[in-house]
Amino acid sequence: MNYKSDIEIAQETVMEPITEIAKTAGIEENYLEQYGRYKAKIDYNLLKAKNLEDGKLVLVTAITPTPAGEGKTTTTVGLADGMKRLGKNVMVALREPSLGPVFGIKGGAAGGGYAQVVPMEDINLHFTGDMHAIGAANNLLAAMLDNHIYQGNALNIDPRRITWKRCVDMNDRQLRFVTDGLGGRVNGVPREDGYDITVASEVMAVLCLANDITDLKKRLASIIVGYTYDEKPVTAGDLHAEGAMTALLKDALKPNLVQTLEHTPAIVHGGPFANIAHGCNSVIATKMAMKLGDYAVTEAGFGADLGAEKFLDIKCRMAGLVPSAVVVVATVRALKNHGGVAKEQLNEENLEALEKGIPNLLQHVENIKNVYKLPCVVAINAFPTDTKAELDLVERKCNELGVNVALSEVWAKGGQGGIALAKEVIRLCEEPNEFSQSYELDLSIEEKLNAIVKKIYHGDGVVLTANAKKQADKLTELGFDKLPICVAKTQYSFSDDMTLKGAPKGFKVTVRELKVSAGAGFIVALTGNIMTMPGLPKIPAAERIDVDESGKISGLF
Repeated sequence: MNYKSDIEIAQETVMEPITEIAKTAGIEENYLEQYGRYKAKIDYNLLKAKNLEDGKLVLVTAITPTPAGEGKTTTTVGLADGMKRLGKNVMVALREPSLGPVFGIKGGAAGGGYAQVVPMEDINLHFTGDMHAIGAANNLLAAMLDNHIYQGNALNIDPRRITWKRCVDMNDRQLRFVTDGLGGRVNGVPREDGYDITVASEVMAVLCLANDITDLKKRLASIIVGYTYDEKPVTAGDLHAEGAMTALLKDALKPNLVQTLEHTPAIVHGGPFANIAHGCNSVIATKMAMKLGDYAVTEAGFGADLGAEKFLDIKCRMAGLVPSAVVVVATVRALKNHGGVAKEQLNEENLEALEKGIPNLLQHVENIKNVYKLPCVVAINAFPTDTKAELDLVERKCNELGVNVALSEVWAKGGQGGIALAKEVIRLCEEPNEFSQSYELDLSIEEKLNAIVKKIYHGDGVVLTANAKKQADKLTELGFDKLPICVAKTQYSFSDDMTLKGAPKGFKVTVRELKVSAGAGFIVALTGNIMTMPGLPKIPAAERIDVDESGKISGLF
């Protein structure tokens, strides 16, 4: 069969002017700031001006990712289109893609097949400039910090204890560790430095968790950039940087309005990674989608142990959100991969491997149902190679947990292929739930980590290195121990070892570093060899991307 690529499907779509999409969403013209014909920013004052009731919040998450792919964003978009076909007033709320993965290996984040948000090239590239604004604010703070030291260091900052890094929105391993300030006295103070990818910057997390511009400025001022010689934290507020940073971010704080291929209104805003940051779109975007739609469908990055855990334990807690239903996306192919089948052999029926891989799905489902106490449905993202016996096996195992399964065919059929899933989600949204988090904030840092590892990862507990223990003691002394935890770990396993597929048992998670993101309002726990600056693969996706003389882009997917 001759399939069209995602970009070909997107480019063939006749989009509606963004003013029409805004009308569908109930956004008045005075709250709309157009960026061309097909994208716009929504003034965040709309949230205060409109006294609207909140719609139902639906979270889409997934099993532990594999090279076989799961299609979480595709399912999110297709589900919303399916709900729209059923006559529901629905909004989608997604994250913005980072240029790093677009040019690297993972690709963009606009969905796929006939379930995409458009204009997909714009969304996957510069979009409305939010990423650049976040990078500029991050690097302004870095420049002001180093300038302060150069100009006499009135704050007594220890250059060896600077925690703030510069950033760039690209996968560039060369920049992980650098030495700068070389070339003599007039060129700065020599020190070891490094870069994060923009989506791992605390500025990104701050933007995504801020409730409004006042909250944004307050959070920016709280960012800790390093420590003094007598070990006192130094903040962006101490450097008087928060005002200028907010000025750079005032437009980036406004959510972006686009549309799906079926013209469902979609908000795409913010893009922290879920393996190294909290992995959710902005609080403002989610709240706006809930105000404008009777249903708001959103997603969280990677598997439910990462994005969904952080969505439910961090974002919902900070923003006062209560989801009405959760969708866990899986594919038969990915489950067979968890069962030990190589990527090249996933097209063949293999019930034995599927049986071995299914515990990964069931563990994610159990966590949603039993830890977070939320109604849940499993969406099986359909592939032509799936056999009836395989699909029946997945359904039977899920039914044993009291969870229904819906076959999602949105990649091939768009909203029409999401109607079965949409019906089940609408049904679940009417069920009462007793939403709870996986830990209480008044526990110690180590106790919270143990709760996540034992309840969500199903491991035996956490091990803190000597360095991490010292950091935990310091953070407790500084009064940060009551913050939620953002675990940075591999996305490929419930454990901190990416080779342990399925639902491993009998492992412990080692935390090598603890650092506070005081502006975002959480503690980051770094595990394994997780890096805040990815690298490009041997053959980066960038090699396939081109543009012709008319300006038409190819190879993006």
